[in-house]
Amino acid sequence: MTKSSPPYLTFDPAACRLRLDPHEPAFFQNPYDAYAFLHGASNAFFWEEFGFWCFGGFDDVNRLLRDRRFGRQNPAGIPDSRGIGEDRTHLIAFDGIETNSMLELEPPVHTRLRTLVNRAFVSRQVERLRPRVEALANELIDRFEPAEVDLLRAFAAPLPITIIAEMLGVPVEMGPQLLDWSHQMVAMYMHGRTRETEEMANRAARDFSDFLRGYVAKRRKQPGDDLLSLLIAAQEDGQKLSEDELVSSAILLLNAGHEATVHQTGNAVRTLLAQGGDPGRFFTSPEATAATVEECLRFDAPLHMFTRYAYQEIEVIPGVVVQPGETIGLLLGMANHDPVAFAEPGAFRPGRPDQKNVSFGAGIHFCIGAPLARLELQVSLKTLFERQPQLHLAEQPRFRDTYHFHGLERLAVGF
Repeated sequence: MTKSSPPYLTFDPAACRLRLDPHEPAFFQNPYDAYAFLHGASNAFFWEEFGFWCFGGFDDVNRLLRDRRFGRQNPAGIPDSRGIGEDRTHLIAFDGIETNSMLELEPPVHTRLRTLVNRAFVSRQVERLRPRVEALANELIDRFEPAEVDLLRAFAAPLPITIIAEMLGVPVEMGPQLLDWSHQMVAMYMHGRTRETEEMANRAARDFSDFLRGYVAKRRKQPGDDLLSLLIAAQEDGQKLSEDELVSSAILLLNAGHEATVHQTGNAVRTLLAQGGDPGRFFTSPEATAATVEECLRFDAPLHMFTRYAYQEIEVIPGVVVQPGETIGLLLGMANHDPVAFAEPGAFRPGRPDQKNVSFGAGIHFCIGAPLARLELQVSLKTLFERQPQLHLAEQPRFRDTYHFHGLERLAVGF
């Protein structure tokens, strides 16, 4: 049975064109009603407000993430997923970071950068952090106010930024400043950004870069057992990261190393509490904990759209042709709720046999921080519900008006 259209969207089935304001509160508070309708109407559609074709079927998204005829690097110049053609002189510092970011590059440069960075970021290196993540989770819980806390500020945000700062070897007390710079830079990816947003992002990129260059200079003289030192020393066929590449890589790891994890932690706590009963039942063994985290990643992902450029004329699906340089949108949150790929996609089932997701992407741009994010989520959620079995919502949480990055404004809980 085809689900009826939500009142805030209009869909032309003949042309497969969607009109849906991503800033519509009913949508960004719960995009899954719109996704359910679209799965029944068409998994591919031209989203008028964004101005490009979007794809939300699980198989299509998984396939297109791996299709090398598409990529992140803008074929017209600056690897900037926010568009080109306008005066960008006020974005020199921001573009300087993006130009050397492996997230925005394609082979062969991407391959060299990722190989160098990955040597300092493999699963076995990350697994060594498990005791530290657990100790930090307990420290943060010890600091909770007795009656009510905003779990995002008190727990979800400080944990990943502390871990990545310690990994990089930069002062943990800089955490709030690093978060501020990161938030201002990430705002460049949002729909409907303003000139003020761009200027703030550029200042943040400049200050962030200057800060890291100072620490790179220190580590060159006095190497330590930290990620910056490892990145400085890492070589591939005699090639090292340039200083610009090193700074861009460190900023990417800092930004990606906490932004999505904060949102996913908040979304996961909200989801688990909505199941009723004792959330501790989801964490009775390492296997159960891992399965719970995977279902949280599928059920309410922190990133809902990932854009790519076409590098040639491509018939993406029958009847939908894109031209070189055109953007497509891959809807990760919609793909994770595809009824063709998942039995009862709207049900939270950690033990489901069809467990999979595209929340970390796929292909050569698969999230390099996925092992760390998974570990942080497994340890922090298990520790939280073991320490606070009476945890409950103090108020109904609301999502931020940032469709692209699906996360809560705050998460007020009591004990």
